[in-house]
Amino acid sequence: MSLSRRDFAKRSAYTGAGVALVGSAGVLATAPGALAAEATEAGAAGRPGHGGPSLGYGPLIADPKGILALPKGFSYKIITRTGETKLESGESTPSNHDGTATFEGPRGATLLVNNHELGGPRSKWPHPVPLADGLVYDPAASGGCTVVEVSKHGDHVTEWVGIAGTATNCAGGRTPWGTWLTCEETEDKAGRNGMTKDHGYVFEVDPHDRKANRDPKPIKALGRYAHEAVVVDPGRGHLYLTEDASGPNGLLYRWVPPQGFEHGRGKLRTLADDAGVLQAPKCYDSGGNFVDDLSRATRTGTVYGVDWVPVPDRDAKSVSVRKQFADGQITRARKLEGMWWADGGAYIVSSYAREESPVQHDGQVWFYDPKRRTLTLKVLLGVNPDPSKDGAFDGPDNITVSPYGGLVIAEDGEGIQHLFGATEDGRTYPIARNELNIGTAGEPEFSEFTGVVFSPDGSTLFANIQVPGIMLAITGPWRRQR
Repeated sequence: MSLSRRDFAKRSAYTGAGVALVGSAGVLATAPGALAAEATEAGAAGRPGHGGPSLGYGPLIADPKGILALPKGFSYKIITRTGETKLESGESTPSNHDGTATFEGPRGATLLVNNHELGGPRSKWPHPVPLADGLVYDPAASGGCTVVEVSKHGDHVTEWVGIAGTATNCAGGRTPWGTWLTCEETEDKAGRNGMTKDHGYVFEVDPHDRKANRDPKPIKALGRYAHEAVVVDPGRGHLYLTEDASGPNGLLYRWVPPQGFEHGRGKLRTLADDAGVLQAPKCYDSGGNFVDDLSRATRTGTVYGVDWVPVPDRDAKSVSVRKQFADGQITRARKLEGMWWADGGAYIVSSYAREESPVQHDGQVWFYDPKRRTLTLKVLLGVNPDPSKDGAFDGPDNITVSPYGGLVIAEDGEGIQHLFGATEDGRTYPIARNELNIGTAGEPEFSEFTGVVFSPDGSTLFANIQVPGIMLAITGPWRRQR
């Protein structure tokens, strides 16, 4: 059933505060560099400070090893590091760690599926994902996933290839049935960049069953485009996917399974290439006006109604999926990135918007409610005037919902990079700062954080420094953030 502009406007009138909550603090409403709902609009500079004295875990303490600054009482372990740790087959851990998920492993261990965002030909990278026998999609491609086992004591046990021969594996998503969906952030077709097969697909990786990963098959029903992340609605069976693209800006997608389809381990790869329906959103404000781009929302608490429009050619045989829609048909957003399913819906990140978008910002976090078919703006970061200075946050990317309340967000902005938390009432606090300078003393450079996710028991926060490729396990006196 479609949600017409008239229906949404009528619903807005009936529900009052439930739609277009301009001026309401709402959930996850403010942050350093963010836009407070009561007073500021997009483009404003952030205020210093991170909330009251009881918020968070205190100031970050510089790391004498030059890796990770943490609050007092916290510590980290390096689980994998490219060029140092080895796969069980003897090769180095691949580089460019990205999206990650955790699973319960044997004997109290934790299994992590770790994407490696490596694009283009294999000759481009010193440490591509090894072409493990039976696990290769395209032997010309550099990327893939590894599976890491960490003991119940937090020590590295082993690491092996989950899939190889895929390209630019950026984020992905954990499924309710205990597998990982890895997403290719590329549109390279066979013959381009040395590839021998088409890319831009989603693949399923099972961390528990190595045999299930043999002979990788793309899930073409989910479309071919620059995938970023994916979440599964466990009740309805719908999948939501983000696209990180520009020229024009990318899209949020919804995949509706065919009637009678039941999810489960390995079921997605059995689907026909055209199974189900892939759709893109068309948003309306509370007045029933079409919204062309999510950057139009300049206050947290803004709510848009969402209708869903079928994708004409999901495999993008001649035209990229996002380019198949004319102006006025769908709603776009710049740099759609991480997602996480919780609280009955999907948290969705737009990392930033610049001149290509109607309004500039340094990050948004939206919440899609499938029951109400609405998108609500939860976090809005104003443009950071000086990313080289510590204090403000910008460029949110990977995201997870914390067992201690609120969100934990990985920065992929400019300048200094953080892991930071956002509470349910909108305050934010730092958790970690990347201190590994991969630039020079005169021109320092710090890689983005990726793959932020808690262990199944909530005791350990895992995160990656993408370059050179380091997986970290962070432990300490976690507590409820209110």
